[in-house]
Amino acid sequence: MSSPLQIGLLVFPRVTQLDFTGPLQVFSSVPGAKLHLIWKRIEPVPSDSVLTLTPTTTFADCPQLDVLCVPGGGGTNDLLNDEEVLAFLRKQAEGAKYVTSVCTGSLALGAAGLLKGYRAATHWSAMEMLGQFGATPTRTRVCVDRNRITGGGVTAGIDFALTLVSIMVNRTTAEAIQLQLEYNPAPPFNSGSPDTAPAEVLALLRERGAQNQARRLEAVKRAAERVM
Repeated sequence: MSSPLQIGLLVFPRVTQLDFTGPLQVFSSVPGAKLHLIWKRIEPVPSDSVLTLTPTTTFADCPQLDVLCVPGGGGTNDLLNDEEVLAFLRKQAEGAKYVTSVCTGSLALGAAGLLKGYRAATHWSAMEMLGQFGATPTRTRVCVDRNRITGGGVTAGIDFALTLVSIMVNRTTAEAIQLQLEYNPAPPFNSGSPDTAPAEVLALLRERGAQNQARRLEAVKRAAERVM
Protein backbone atom coordinates (compact mmCIF):
# COMPACT_ATOMS: atom_id res chain seq x y z
CA MET A 1 0.00 0.00 0.00
CA SER A 2 1.36 3.43 -0.97
CA SER A 3 1.86 6.04 1.70
CA PRO A 4 -0.91 8.65 2.07
CA LEU A 5 -0.39 12.04 0.48
CA GLN A 6 0.40 14.38 3.37
CA ILE A 7 -1.17 17.82 2.88
CA GLY A 8 -0.75 20.48 5.53
CA LEU A 9 -2.35 23.91 5.81
CA LEU A 10 -1.10 26.49 8.29
CA VAL A 11 -3.76 28.04 10.53
CA PHE A 12 -2.99 31.12 12.59
CA PRO A 13 -4.79 33.95 14.40
CA ARG A 14 -6.82 36.13 11.99
CA VAL A 15 -6.37 33.83 9.02
CA THR A 16 -8.94 34.41 6.28
CA GLN A 17 -10.94 31.22 6.61
CA LEU A 18 -11.92 31.00 2.94
CA ASP A 19 -8.24 31.12 1.99
CA PHE A 20 -7.84 27.64 3.41
CA THR A 21 -11.36 26.19 3.58
CA GLY A 22 -11.65 26.41 -0.21
CA PRO A 23 -8.47 24.36 -0.79
CA LEU A 24 -9.31 22.18 2.22
CA GLN A 25 -12.61 21.16 0.62
CA VAL A 26 -10.85 20.32 -2.65
CA PHE A 27 -8.01 18.41 -0.99
CA SER A 28 -10.48 16.46 1.16
CA SER A 29 -11.70 14.72 -1.98
CA VAL A 30 -8.25 13.60 -3.16
CA PRO A 31 -8.01 9.81 -2.86
CA GLY A 32 -5.45 8.74 -0.26
CA ALA A 33 -4.81 12.24 1.08
CA LYS A 34 -4.28 12.92 4.78
CA LEU A 35 -4.91 16.52 5.78
CA HIS A 36 -3.38 18.47 8.63
CA LEU A 37 -4.26 21.87 10.10
CA ILE A 38 -1.05 23.11 11.68
CA TRP A 39 -0.22 25.64 14.37
CA LYS A 40 2.20 26.06 17.25
CA ARG A 41 -0.17 24.47 19.75
CA ILE A 42 -3.39 22.47 19.78
CA GLU A 43 -5.72 25.22 20.89
CA PRO A 44 -8.58 27.17 19.28
CA VAL A 45 -7.37 29.73 16.73
CA PRO A 46 -9.61 32.70 15.84
CA SER A 47 -10.06 33.39 12.15
CA ASP A 48 -10.81 36.84 10.73
CA SER A 49 -14.53 36.04 11.01
CA VAL A 50 -16.72 34.48 13.70
CA LEU A 51 -15.32 31.03 12.86
CA THR A 52 -12.84 29.53 15.32
CA LEU A 53 -10.47 26.85 14.07
CA THR A 54 -8.91 23.88 15.82
CA PRO A 55 -5.47 22.71 14.64
CA THR A 56 -5.01 18.98 14.25
CA THR A 57 -1.23 18.95 14.80
CA THR A 58 1.59 21.15 16.05
CA PHE A 59 4.82 22.25 14.43
CA ALA A 60 6.67 19.73 16.54
CA ASP A 61 4.39 16.78 15.69
CA CYS A 62 3.67 17.53 12.04
CA PRO A 63 4.91 14.81 9.69
CA GLN A 64 6.94 15.65 6.62
CA LEU A 65 4.44 17.13 4.20
CA ASP A 66 4.10 16.48 0.50
CA VAL A 67 2.14 19.73 0.17
CA LEU A 68 2.85 22.72 2.40
CA CYS A 69 0.19 25.42 2.06
CA VAL A 70 0.09 28.84 3.72
CA PRO A 71 -3.18 30.80 3.48
CA GLY A 72 -3.36 34.54 4.05
CA GLY A 73 -5.35 37.16 5.90
CA GLY A 74 -4.76 40.01 8.30
CA GLY A 75 -2.82 37.72 10.61
CA THR A 76 -0.15 37.27 7.95
CA ASN A 77 1.48 40.47 9.19
CA ASP A 78 2.41 38.76 12.45
CA LEU A 79 3.90 35.74 10.68
CA LEU A 80 6.44 37.69 8.66
CA ASN A 81 8.79 38.22 11.60
CA ASP A 82 7.84 35.19 13.70
CA GLU A 83 10.97 33.06 13.61
CA GLU A 84 9.19 29.99 14.98
CA VAL A 85 6.77 30.05 12.04
CA LEU A 86 9.44 30.85 9.46
CA ALA A 87 11.72 28.08 10.74
CA PHE A 88 8.86 25.58 10.45
CA LEU A 89 8.16 26.67 6.86
CA ARG A 90 11.82 26.40 5.89
CA LYS A 91 12.17 22.96 7.47
CA GLN A 92 9.06 21.57 5.79
CA ALA A 93 9.94 23.12 2.44
CA GLU A 94 13.18 21.13 2.35
CA GLY A 95 11.27 17.86 1.92
CA ALA A 96 7.94 18.99 0.48
CA LYS A 97 7.07 18.16 -3.11
CA TYR A 98 5.02 21.35 -3.42
CA VAL A 99 5.43 24.62 -1.50
CA THR A 100 2.26 26.62 -1.91
CA SER A 101 0.17 29.53 -0.71
CA VAL A 102 -3.09 31.36 -1.16
CA CYS A 103 -3.55 35.12 -1.02
CA THR A 104 -1.03 36.90 1.25
CA GLY A 105 0.29 33.57 2.47
CA SER A 106 2.88 34.06 -0.26
CA LEU A 107 4.37 36.88 1.82
CA ALA A 108 5.07 34.38 4.60
CA LEU A 109 6.79 32.09 2.10
CA GLY A 110 8.76 35.10 0.93
CA ALA A 111 9.74 36.04 4.48
CA ALA A 112 11.01 32.49 4.97
CA GLY A 113 13.24 32.94 1.91
CA LEU A 114 11.27 30.41 -0.13
CA LEU A 115 10.32 32.58 -3.12
CA LYS A 116 13.69 33.98 -4.19
CA GLY A 117 13.91 33.62 -7.94
CA TYR A 118 10.34 32.37 -8.30
CA ARG A 119 7.29 33.89 -9.90
CA ALA A 120 4.42 34.14 -7.43
CA ALA A 121 0.85 35.37 -7.06
CA THR A 122 -0.86 36.98 -4.10
CA HIS A 123 -3.79 39.25 -3.24
CA TRP A 124 -3.86 42.30 -5.50
CA SER A 125 -3.27 44.64 -2.55
CA ALA A 126 0.03 42.92 -1.71
CA MET A 127 1.31 42.32 -5.22
CA GLU A 128 4.11 44.90 -5.16
CA MET A 129 5.40 43.59 -1.82
CA LEU A 130 6.49 40.24 -3.27
CA GLY A 131 9.43 41.83 -5.05
CA GLN A 132 11.00 42.74 -1.71
CA PHE A 133 11.54 39.01 -1.11
CA GLY A 134 13.21 38.39 -4.45
CA ALA A 135 10.06 37.03 -6.11
CA THR A 136 8.56 38.13 -9.41
CA PRO A 137 4.97 39.31 -8.81
CA THR A 138 2.56 37.65 -11.23
CA ARG A 139 -0.97 38.92 -11.70
CA THR A 140 -2.83 35.67 -12.22
CA ARG A 141 -5.31 33.50 -10.35
CA VAL A 142 -2.77 30.69 -10.07
CA CYS A 143 0.97 30.87 -10.64
CA VAL A 144 2.97 27.69 -11.21
CA ASP A 145 6.76 28.00 -11.12
CA ARG A 146 8.44 24.63 -10.68
CA ASN A 147 7.22 23.31 -7.31
CA ARG A 148 6.08 26.71 -6.08
CA ILE A 149 2.35 27.05 -6.70
CA THR A 150 0.69 30.22 -5.44
CA GLY A 151 -2.87 31.46 -5.64
CA GLY A 152 -4.26 34.96 -5.84
CA GLY A 153 -6.65 36.44 -3.33
CA VAL A 154 -9.10 34.40 -1.23
CA THR A 155 -11.46 32.79 -3.76
CA ALA A 156 -8.51 31.92 -6.01
CA GLY A 157 -7.75 29.24 -3.43
CA ILE A 158 -10.21 26.90 -5.11
CA ASP A 159 -8.60 27.47 -8.52
CA PHE A 160 -5.20 26.91 -6.93
CA ALA A 161 -6.24 23.65 -5.28
CA LEU A 162 -7.84 22.23 -8.42
CA THR A 163 -4.74 23.15 -10.41
CA LEU A 164 -2.51 21.42 -7.88
CA VAL A 165 -4.67 18.28 -7.89
CA SER A 166 -4.42 18.15 -11.69
CA ILE A 167 -0.63 18.31 -11.38
CA MET A 168 -0.04 15.85 -8.56
CA VAL A 169 -2.85 13.39 -9.41
CA ASN A 170 -4.44 13.99 -12.82
CA ARG A 171 -6.86 16.29 -14.61
CA THR A 172 -9.77 13.85 -14.49
CA THR A 173 -9.59 13.72 -10.70
CA ALA A 174 -9.46 17.52 -10.51
CA GLU A 175 -12.41 17.89 -12.85
CA ALA A 176 -14.43 15.34 -10.90
CA ILE A 177 -13.83 17.32 -7.71
CA GLN A 178 -14.82 20.53 -9.49
CA LEU A 179 -18.07 18.93 -10.59
CA GLN A 180 -18.70 17.49 -7.14
CA LEU A 181 -18.38 20.99 -5.69
CA GLU A 182 -20.42 22.47 -8.56
CA TYR A 183 -17.68 25.03 -8.87
CA ASN A 184 -19.14 26.99 -11.76
CA PRO A 185 -18.73 30.62 -10.71
CA ALA A 186 -20.93 33.30 -12.19
CA PRO A 187 -20.46 36.37 -9.96
CA PRO A 188 -23.29 38.91 -9.85
CA PHE A 189 -20.90 41.84 -10.32
CA ASN A 190 -17.69 42.46 -12.23
CA SER A 191 -15.89 43.91 -9.21
CA GLY A 192 -13.60 41.01 -8.34
CA SER A 193 -10.43 42.72 -9.57
CA PRO A 194 -9.00 46.23 -9.19
CA ASP A 195 -8.85 46.26 -12.99
CA THR A 196 -12.62 45.89 -13.34
CA ALA A 197 -14.09 47.30 -10.11
CA PRO A 198 -15.66 50.77 -10.26
CA ALA A 199 -13.22 53.46 -9.18
CA GLU A 200 -15.33 54.42 -6.16
CA VAL A 201 -15.41 50.80 -4.96
CA LEU A 202 -11.65 50.45 -5.27
CA ALA A 203 -11.13 53.74 -3.44
CA LEU A 204 -13.48 52.65 -0.65
CA LEU A 205 -11.65 49.37 -0.11
CA ARG A 206 -8.25 51.04 -0.13
CA GLU A 207 -9.44 53.56 2.44
CA ARG A 208 -10.80 50.82 4.70
CA GLY A 209 -7.57 48.84 4.45
CA ALA A 210 -5.12 51.72 4.76
CA GLN A 211 -4.08 51.06 8.37
CA ASN A 212 -3.58 47.34 7.83
CA GLN A 213 -1.69 48.06 4.62
CA ALA A 214 0.68 50.35 6.47
CA ARG A 215 1.30 47.72 9.15
CA ARG A 216 1.89 45.08 6.47
CA LEU A 217 4.37 47.28 4.62
CA GLU A 218 6.35 47.79 7.81
CA ALA A 219 6.33 44.04 8.57
CA VAL A 220 7.42 43.24 5.01
CA LYS A 221 10.25 45.78 5.22
CA ARG A 222 11.62 44.25 8.43
CA ALA A 223 11.29 40.70 7.08
CA ALA A 224 12.87 41.56 3.74
CA GLU A 225 15.95 43.01 5.45
CA ARG A 226 16.69 39.55 6.86
CA VAL A 227 15.94 37.64 3.66
CA MET A 228 17.73 39.86 1.16
